[in-house]
Amino acid sequence: MSGLVLFIFAASPGRVHGAETSPTNGLPQVPIPLIPGGQVVPLWPPGSPTLRGTDQKEIITYAPGSTDRVQKVVNIHNPSIEIHLARADRANGTAVILAAGGGNKELNVGPEGLEVADWLGTIGVSSFILRYRLQPYSSDGDALSDTLRSVQWVRANAKDLGIDPRRIGLMGFSAGGEQAAWAALRFTGGKTNSSDTIEAQSDRPDFVVLVYAGWRRMDLSRVPTNAPPAFLTSAGVDDAFHARQTVEFYDAYFTAKIPAELHIYGHGGHGGGIRPRNGIPLGKWQDRFVDWAADLGYLPKAK
Repeated sequence: MSGLVLFIFAASPGRVHGAETSPTNGLPQVPIPLIPGGQVVPLWPPGSPTLRGTDQKEIITYAPGSTDRVQKVVNIHNPSIEIHLARADRANGTAVILAAGGGNKELNVGPEGLEVADWLGTIGVSSFILRYRLQPYSSDGDALSDTLRSVQWVRANAKDLGIDPRRIGLMGFSAGGEQAAWAALRFTGGKTNSSDTIEAQSDRPDFVVLVYAGWRRMDLSRVPTNAPPAFLTSAGVDDAFHARQTVEFYDAYFTAKIPAELHIYGHGGHGGGIRPRNGIPLGKWQDRFVDWAADLGYLPKAK
């Protein structure tokens, strides 16, 4: 895969992993997988000038009452993606990078990462769980560079992964939706003359999915003419802040004549990923995403 090495580790079960206070002797810490045997790839090469604090360990917390169900990750200094390929007999060539939320203070990689990756695998989509940098790093600077780099990494390794480099999407939840929004507006196209095979790839996602997304500030007055198509969804009045910003993003796309589809549901609150929510309509937003993606050719149409 473009000369990169996949780091594979087995995480020990427990309430919290990586929170030990033992010294690290200043050595760079490789992110541990979210599931035993998972494949985790650091996004930046060791010694990259964009990195700092890489001798600090990430902290993985498990869901209440569980010893093996991951809930969230904090203390991210060495950004990475975890690879979840669809089974060969189901894979359709589409890939989705998953950016979990958590207010830019933590990453809810359980409900908005692993659970979504499992579901995407059932519809033949390979996924990559992104761990972008959190506060005190900037969401529109450091974290965004991680997000755009993840698109480049997947595209650079698409052939080896069985992925169509023209069908790489970015799905973000809450603060991860902010990352998807920034990526849709501020992709650069990559540096085609770079000797770095990752950096030479386009960092433009082929499509973006904003799920109950929100941000502190974002200039929506300039949408690129080649911005990727967008699917947007949120609960309504009981998640008014995120619903309002979702609608504002849609309006900006609509004004720029970029294909977009918007679903604002009557109720459902904030968060929850793809959980069924006791059968309310918001609990099936992912089915509407499948319809949209199939309509645009990113997924096979139902027979």
